[in-house]
Amino acid sequence: MKIKVLPFLLILISTFSFHSCGIYSFTGASIDPTITSINIGYFNNKAQLVQPTLSQVFTNALKDRFVAQTRLTLTNEFADMYLEGFISDYRISPVAIQAGETAAMNRLTINVNVKFTNSVDPKQNFETTFSAYEDFPRSSDLSAVEIQLIEQISEYLVDDIFNKAVVNW
Repeated sequence: MKIKVLPFLLILISTFSFHSCGIYSFTGASIDPTITSINIGYFNNKAQLVQPTLSQVFTNALKDRFVAQTRLTLTNEFADMYLEGFISDYRISPVAIQAGETAAMNRLTINVNVKFTNSVDPKQNFETTFSAYEDFPRSSDLSAVEIQLIEQISEYLVDDIFNKAVVNW
């Protein structure tokens, strides 16, 4: 009987240890326990080449990450943290030039300017540009792969923004 109780007690103690700290989570986020809310603004597309769904896809991916992987409440009002910005670049460029000076691959690159404000700890504030890209074969029709590429690149960007804002590694 004692042998069965010991693992249960160890799990229970470690669970309360992590929970009582209130700063760390299993996602890697380290957020001050006094911070309870975040306001994530809509990221307008100010790039020269405008893709109609990009702003919505990116903004939703960013909101989804913070809601799913932190205990923060998403609000449109006053908040402890703010994320705002805009999409500054959306471009397709040739890469992997082959014989005959044709591109074997193309690259879709997205740049996002982000301003992060932490009302509780202003030392964590930042304003920077994040960039990510994904390559695709020249033989692929952009319209056939564009939505999938945008979703994948948005995930890369969201990872970088989330890590810089709340993981602090």
